[in-house]
Amino acid sequence: MQKRCQMMLDKALFRRKVSEVQDYVKEIYRELHQCPELSFEEKETAEVIKRELDKMGVEHRDNIGGYGVLAVLKCKNPESRCIALRADMDALPIEEETGLPFSSKRKGVMHACGHDSHMATLLGIIKVLRQYKEMLSGTLLFVFQPGEEKDPGGASLMLKDGVFKDYKPQVVLGQHSSADHKVGDVVFAPGIVMSSADEIHLTISGHGGHGAMPHLLNDTVLCASQIVVSLQQVSSRLANPFSPTVVTIGRFIADGAMNIIPDKVYLAGTIRTMDEKWREEAKAAVRKIAEETAAAYGCKCEMKKLNGYPAVMNDEKVTAEMKEYAKEIVGEEHVGDMPKKMTSEDFAFYTKEYPCCFFRFGVRGKANPDCGGQHTPTFKIDESAFVTSVEVMGWLAARYMSK
Repeated sequence: MQKRCQMMLDKALFRRKVSEVQDYVKEIYRELHQCPELSFEEKETAEVIKRELDKMGVEHRDNIGGYGVLAVLKCKNPESRCIALRADMDALPIEEETGLPFSSKRKGVMHACGHDSHMATLLGIIKVLRQYKEMLSGTLLFVFQPGEEKDPGGASLMLKDGVFKDYKPQVVLGQHSSADHKVGDVVFAPGIVMSSADEIHLTISGHGGHGAMPHLLNDTVLCASQIVVSLQQVSSRLANPFSPTVVTIGRFIADGAMNIIPDKVYLAGTIRTMDEKWREEAKAAVRKIAEETAAAYGCKCEMKKLNGYPAVMNDEKVTAEMKEYAKEIVGEEHVGDMPKKMTSEDFAFYTKEYPCCFFRFGVRGKANPDCGGQHTPTFKIDESAFVTSVEVMGWLAARYMSK
């Protein structure tokens, strides 16, 4: 049976079907790129997705965890197996500076992370895999997910809202554009591939006053400065050297004046780890250091922590399987190892509940040799990357459904 299914999944024919949807994918990508929407505001984006699914006659359910959409494609023996493919939908609060003819029409909002390409790719994959309904076995789920860029993460909300309540996916796949890799390449890695991410918000309070009389007050600015420095103990001394840890304070608000020390100073930052047990210990250490340092300066420190995303954990068996399938369709020379990153992804919530594989496809090519970098106003994608994004993710799903 496996050999017969593999014969039906002719690689040359599959590639041809992928090439036939490229104009469509680019058209949808450009439409979405021009009309970006921030996290949990993706109403118009969801309408575009539903419009296209309706045109294709694909069953779908909407308003899941916000503006999330689940599309369903049932093949032969729909109960035999199930795989889910996910694309995120939201954009970033960035003013676009690419100069593209299809640049964002919304001031201060831009698809600067590639989520527009993920959605367009997934719609292209649906177009291709619809043609294989009679050859494949099982049920294909296509998850269009809001709010990846903002806590609590659209993935967590869709899961809580029962995105898979009628199905039991054995595998969940997620792919992401990568400015670090060239067009045509895809990268995979087993185990933890991205860190957890939690927010910390600190308010340092004391008795401020005239900057010329520090002996009569509590220097909240100096106190806060010492807290910023002391928190580096968490990563440099308290963390196991073999356990990657980042503590960064990126916001420091001391709203005094040239000669006024304010009563309150506000700090905000992030804690990132790749170990769930240490993650909780690190947050407790931050609180202890901040409170005790504040006390030493005669101040008080109130800490508010927002639990963010856990670490992304790729299932070793599933990832090895998907990596081999990728080699089949694009060639071994275009499949590499994905480096670990201390950035975060709410795809992590799927990895806590299902066997998952999160991988990346390169978007740096001849059309954008400098690429601009993700989360920057000059980020742009070489559209020839859509051949690989549709081809690989589509092939992984098809091969899984035919094994």
